[in-house]
Amino acid sequence: MRVPEKLFSPIHIGRLLVKNRIAMSPMTTNWATGDGTLSEQMVDYFEARAQGGAGLLFVETMVVDQRFPYYPGSAGLWDDALIPGMRHFVDKMHQYGAKVVPQISHPGPESHSFLHRIQPVGPSPTFCKSTRQACRELAVEEIQEIVEQFGDAARRAREAGFDAVELHAAHRYMLIGSFLSPLRNRRTDAYGGSADGRLRFALEIIANIKAKAGADFPVIMRISGDEYLFGGRTLRDTLYSAPKLVAAGLDAFEVSGGVMPELETHVLAPMGTPHGLNVGAAAALKQVVNVPVLVVGRINTPQLAEDILQHGHADMIVLGRALLADPDFPNKAAAGRFDDIAPCPACNIGCLSGDGRPSCVINPALGREKQMAIVPAATAKRVLVAGGGPAGLEAARVAALRGHTVTLCEKSYRLGGHLNLLVLAPGKQEIAGWVQYLSGQVRKEGVRVQLETEVTPDLVAQMKPDVIIVATGAEAVLPPIPGADKPKVLASADILEAKVTPVPARVLIVGGGRVGCEIADALAGPNDSPLCPESTVTIVEAKPVIAIDENTAAKMLLMRRLREKGVTVITSATVKQITDDGAIIERKGREETIAGMKYVVLACGTRKPVDSLRDALADRVPEVHVIGDAKEPRRALEAIADGAKVARAI
Repeated sequence: MRVPEKLFSPIHIGRLLVKNRIAMSPMTTNWATGDGTLSEQMVDYFEARAQGGAGLLFVETMVVDQRFPYYPGSAGLWDDALIPGMRHFVDKMHQYGAKVVPQISHPGPESHSFLHRIQPVGPSPTFCKSTRQACRELAVEEIQEIVEQFGDAARRAREAGFDAVELHAAHRYMLIGSFLSPLRNRRTDAYGGSADGRLRFALEIIANIKAKAGADFPVIMRISGDEYLFGGRTLRDTLYSAPKLVAAGLDAFEVSGGVMPELETHVLAPMGTPHGLNVGAAAALKQVVNVPVLVVGRINTPQLAEDILQHGHADMIVLGRALLADPDFPNKAAAGRFDDIAPCPACNIGCLSGDGRPSCVINPALGREKQMAIVPAATAKRVLVAGGGPAGLEAARVAALRGHTVTLCEKSYRLGGHLNLLVLAPGKQEIAGWVQYLSGQVRKEGVRVQLETEVTPDLVAQMKPDVIIVATGAEAVLPPIPGADKPKVLASADILEAKVTPVPARVLIVGGGRVGCEIADALAGPNDSPLCPESTVTIVEAKPVIAIDENTAAKMLLMRRLREKGVTVITSATVKQITDDGAIIERKGREETIAGMKYVVLACGTRKPVDSLRDALADRVPEVHVIGDAKEPRRALEAIADGAKVARAI
């Protein structure tokens, strides 16, 4: 593919000229200090994305009232004393040609105001599922005070050198989004009761910003094109409201969709959901307004971004998780280096870990950009990596980048390790991008790759490495359940690798973690799986809930599929024995028999490290490091982080 010309053409947002059409989404990091200022960690994080070529950087929620933080570590623009620090931050981003836009917000129902012993507020009394707090209704005079706070924050933003501001009005979320949505706004005064009434708060804020920050100071609004929930805002509502917002002075829209938390599968769309899922709404919005329309949501390749722009569906592309995975995405795309872009498959494993502090499977340096910068090694060494799974591949890649001479030996016929199994689960095909990227990078950096080669003490004696990195993974072991060795008992890998005759069957799955649920999804009908198509599936799980190790958005999607497919789920139950046609389980102190099963699938997560090389080579190689599952069976997130850390240290 040629360099995406439209993606790298300039664009105006009001008076603001942006060098390209790539914007970084305003993603929460919780790395601010809590006193309104930005930590050095946060500055380094944004600097990496500015240096990486993004034309516009949306800065995560900066609150307008200190008493209502979005997170305990929220940044803010609630006081003039914050202006000098913000100016230093903006100047640093500007040196790379990036424009910087804070998302100024009053979190409303989503605020952590209870930290200050203050009740959250909203347009109407409601219970916020995100914070599990009841919020009270704002009085009219309080609404007018908040309108003034938005204007004051925008004025401070301009004085600090920011290039525009964004208002968060999407997802029936935060205060402006809550006023816009009939799901939360049930007022009967002038600020509710109709589409125009619900719009009034936003219109007054825009007017106040223009009055205080200047009529030429651009204002962007993030909005849900459609809330996709019964009783919520529809696309028709958006198309009605948008021209009124533009008439009030709004300079651009950023189109998202859905609501939080009920439709997190849309807002934070995981693997298995459509790419560019908000593009249709953005294209419709472009038909009724004459200002730029930005679109966000599952856009993770330059090719897709360029296609959206070329077809006129949007004017700018907002990248979120894709820029967490690779801050240099824009520069690499502009140079046509598409294979060098670390791919984001929307796994949501690290970036949505639940503590508000993101990490990334394919980019262990996220949030530690300066500490984990790859620098040349003081002494070039001969490095042997035993194992071509994710940990070994990352270790080989980084070691080669640092100037070491690296050989990677993989026992099997292909690279990727357990990622080759993960990619076989329904909706997880994009994980293949990790294998392709890591495999391509090690070869590009000159790593000598030897497949079907097991690292043995004799091989090590021949190669005489200075360093050996043991990344030999883990192996499945039978759980201590009587009958686990019966002929009809299968491992989860047997299902994913199609080692079963494809006939409809009744299947019992022992273990309801992520893997067990994905196996059930693969087998239960109706489906197009070649493995026991349209089987009747029962899951038995010892914990009170299933898929406890899956992230929220992906779990919501998976649970919906299991319900639709009629999978039977038995929780808080222990498998005491596997029988010839099922199992004996115990729950609530009583034994029960599950019978009539053609297969029993073990998805208990019982694995042990394969690390025999460590002791065998301890006296033969100056440095021996054990990483990934060979150290301790874990997720790809920890495995790749292991490889990244060790390779930077040798």
